[in-house]
Amino acid sequence: MFSRDVLRIDPATTASNIEATIRRQVTQDLRRRGVVVGLSGGVDSSVVCMLCVRALGPDRVLGLFTPERASAGESLELGRILAEAAGIRGELVPITSILEAAGCYHQQAEAVRRAIPEYDESWRMKLILPSILDGDRMNVFSVIAHSPDGTQRKARLPVDAYLRLVAATNMKQRARKQIEYFYADCHNFAVAGTPNRLEYDQGFFVKNGDGAADFKPIAHLYKTQVYALAEYLEVPETIRRRPPTTDTYSLPQTQEEFYFALPYQEMDLCLYGKNHQVPAEEVAQAVGLTAEQVARVYRDIDAKRRATRYLHAPPLLIEPVECLQAPK
Repeated sequence: MFSRDVLRIDPATTASNIEATIRRQVTQDLRRRGVVVGLSGGVDSSVVCMLCVRALGPDRVLGLFTPERASAGESLELGRILAEAAGIRGELVPITSILEAAGCYHQQAEAVRRAIPEYDESWRMKLILPSILDGDRMNVFSVIAHSPDGTQRKARLPVDAYLRLVAATNMKQRARKQIEYFYADCHNFAVAGTPNRLEYDQGFFVKNGDGAADFKPIAHLYKTQVYALAEYLEVPETIRRRPPTTDTYSLPQTQEEFYFALPYQEMDLCLYGKNHQVPAEEVAQAVGLTAEQVARVYRDIDAKRRATRYLHAPPLLIEPVECLQAPK
């Protein structure tokens, strides 16, 4: 009988195996002295940081804080709490000026004005998707915007405006990754990626942004399993209690509003069921949905895999290029 227990892990064994692999990958495969981790105040980056500290020692792990003007204030606070708990050094590198120079905020505002003409950079906004539970959805985004005087507007974005808004927003993740690799190069460190299995499978990352890394130690773990590891690794409770958020746009936003069909607990079970050919009827009983709703989630999983396949793809070559293997 399908149940939530399918995602249960032995945290001690899981952590030990990941730590041993990190040691081998960083010191032998990548031939680096340590690791840089971008700390967002979320559970994924916190777990990756703690695993790296246990694998390599606190002196060989550097935490980076890279807030920008739309970041939630608690993100930096929680990131610092994690760095202190892990006993590592942290570097604060705000990226607002980089993004202003690149035109990120201006381009965002230009895109939103295609749907809400009175919008300007003093407003706050976020992107949302329609609920998948009420029927098959087209992945058509709407923007919600709040003016300084409290006025709320909601409008569907034209395709070109949506693409421009996302392209501008992706500058944030790419700027952060540029900073991470700068510090990694300075110290001969490797860059750790922090996606969990749900994010990695469904393409919830920016190519050459947060999708870029030298190793990704929790990409095989469902988000539910990451939370189990967080408790075992004694990630501070304030971080474990924080709901998963994109922390990308200026209005607070959950990940299911922006991308996933369901909260991570149910989404994990649906993804597991999809991966193991479990009938929608069985998964539905475990997650408290109807079989048709789970079937819709299954279709959405397939659709996202098709749409984001290129995010995982290496650069395409005209002809194969053989590279000589250097002796180890």
